[in-house]
Amino acid sequence: QVQLVESGGGLVQPGGSLRLSCAASGFTFSTCVVSWYRQAPGKERELVASITPSGGSTNYADSVKGRFTISRENAKNMMYLQMNFLKTEDTAVYYCHAYSLLPRYNYWGQGTQVTVSS
Repeated sequence: QVQLVESGGGLVQPGGSLRLSCAASGFTFSTCVVSWYRQAPGKERELVASITPSGGSTNYADSVKGRFTISRENAKNMMYLQMNFLKTEDTAVYYCHAYSLLPRYNYWGQGTQVTVSS
């Protein structure tokens, strides 16, 4: 059974930090490009950050560069998003995503709410 399960969301004050985790199971995690997306109320889902299968290359949305760090541990089938200097505009549901061409994977987690508010 394929699963991506996010955890670590919550309420934090502006300027604070959170670390999101995503646990993968039921597929070959190490072959996937994995990403974090987010969706704020009334807005489209957007890519926040992605990381290649080996972890050697990362990509970030301009809005989070220098504040967020994506990482992965293939041996544990885990991925993470360290979020620092959070802003109110970072408030959204955050989703982890796993994608691979061969084998063909395209999986989403159920999402975790991040709320940045004073």
